[in-house]
Amino acid sequence: MVTERGRSVDGRSALNDDDLAGRLALAVGRLNRRMRSSTGDLSHGQLSALSTIVRRGPLRPGELAAIEVVAAPTITRVVADLESRGLVQREPDPDDGRSSFVSGTEAGIELLLRARSDRARTVQSIIAELTPEQVTALAAALPALEAAAHVS
Repeated sequence: MVTERGRSVDGRSALNDDDLAGRLALAVGRLNRRMRSSTGDLSHGQLSALSTIVRRGPLRPGELAAIEVVAAPTITRVVADLESRGLVQREPDPDDGRSSFVSGTEAGIELLLRARSDRARTVQSIIAELTPEQVTALAAALPALEAAAHVS
């Protein structure tokens, strides 16, 4: 039995930090795998970068790398792959000939919208598997999950 302070009857923590971290990592990882098939054949990193470019672009690759919290060589590869698929385009920076701006193409925007819609349907089907009490608990946890994921 757990008391209101989160301690079991014998005084130990009902859920210690290691348990919480491990369970959360496992749950998020499995949910991510269930949703991965709904990303328009893009990796999570590619889809995230495309989303950032469409939402905040045009961006310099360095700005994109900072937002995505990846190294410059990684974002260079991601942008090159997205560009080769026709999902983004680069335009020279008129103020700095060594740099460019990356923006989403119509095809990139369409793929992103389709992937978001597919993922939303996948998440809806996952939520439909839960009890009403579990859905309520998930809704209550959403602000903390959004804060942990730096979702604004």
